[in-house]
Amino acid sequence: MRAESANWTTTLAYVVMPDHLHWLFVLTGNVSLADIVGNVKRHSSREIRNNRCDAGLRVWQRGFHDHGLRNEESLVAVSRYVITNPLRAGLAKRVGDYPLWDAVYL
Repeated sequence: MRAESANWTTTLAYVVMPDHLHWLFVLTGNVSLADIVGNVKRHSSREIRNNRCDAGLRVWQRGFHDHGLRNEESLVAVSRYVITNPLRAGLAKRVGDYPLWDAVYL
């Protein structure tokens, strides 16, 4: 939400998994991908640590994995792939049963 409100990104789809995040977005601001990911990690880590009252909790691994979409790849298909991760992980039987996702195409 911070990246959106700062006009750094336009989110197309996301799903928050128990131990990672899948996020499909378009860069819209003059900020690097590494800066956006670092900002998301920093702010979410602070919130999670504060809510769990555990200042030493390590929330994220170092680095991140990214995949730039090619022209031939369908944003709708990739969005569906992103939000169906909980199904493949056995966390839900239907996408609508899993609460931590959204996609502009669906």
